[in-house]
Amino acid sequence: MPNWHEVWLEIQALQAQAMSAQNVVRHKYLQALHAHTGRNIIAYYSGWLSKGSVALSDINDEDKNGFMTTIHRLDKNRGLDLILHTPGGGIAATQSIVNYLQRMFGKNIRAIVPQIAMSAGTVIACCCKEIWMGKQSSLGPIDPQLRGIPAHGVIQEFKRAIKEVQQDASRIVIWQQIIGQYRPTFLGQCENALKWSNDFVEQQLAEGMFEGLTDRKKKARAVTKALSDYPKNKSHDRHFDIDDCEKMGLVIKRLEGDATMQDLVLTVHHCYMNTLMNTSAFKMIENQNGVALIKNTVVPQVTNQRQGVDSPNGP
Repeated sequence: MPNWHEVWLEIQALQAQAMSAQNVVRHKYLQALHAHTGRNIIAYYSGWLSKGSVALSDINDEDKNGFMTTIHRLDKNRGLDLILHTPGGGIAATQSIVNYLQRMFGKNIRAIVPQIAMSAGTVIACCCKEIWMGKQSSLGPIDPQLRGIPAHGVIQEFKRAIKEVQQDASRIVIWQQIIGQYRPTFLGQCENALKWSNDFVEQQLAEGMFEGLTDRKKKARAVTKALSDYPKNKSHDRHFDIDDCEKMGLVIKRLEGDATMQDLVLTVHHCYMNTLMNTSAFKMIENQNGVALIKNTVVPQVTNQRQGVDSPNGP
């Protein structure tokens, strides 16, 4: 299968023929992956790596419309392979999307992470029965962020302030300057967000990925702790590679174990990265039939390649 540069050359050749090259090549390899697995495929791609300043490139409630669009008319009995490439997003929107996907496909959902699924993207992956990763793939910590501030960090800092002031009252002057910047109820919001995120992931792991295991609750608790351990992980953007994820206890399938699957997944990934880098698209939710909701920096577009309908402003 072609690499990123070879995919780009194929697109260039089609563009010379005045064809919708990005769509043609991308759909070609999506169909090839579908033919190999026999399962439904939805690719969920954010362009935050190349368009980091664009708003709404994270997981949010608007994405539900994309999933509704792409799931419509799919044979639900075929299950779902969800290809994830995202920096994460809000826990409320993430939980809502997961609940919807599970109502449509039950527990027959696999996550595929060709490169990066961070934060809430990792949460979604944990809600699937297994996660396909390669040597280049990464998941990330699931500790929630409130307006870019780590909730666990705030709680940890507040506990440190109490301890230092109890030991030395003169420290109160320093800590007043820091704690005084917190808005009312902020500490409580951080505590609630942390508990909400951890409880949801732990429940999903116990009832999904680890279903049937005698120690499923213990395993779910251990994995959740590893993914949300802010003091140990040091940073919210830490990358957990495939070996890290296996050591945590997640059910990981190695792409390298299926050469055809690996080639197809990576080629599909190259197609989306080409589209996100070379068009105005910054969010793409698309199934194997070419039905998609594509958001771009001009106006969101809905495309249906299967029915021959495509936006002139789309990629």
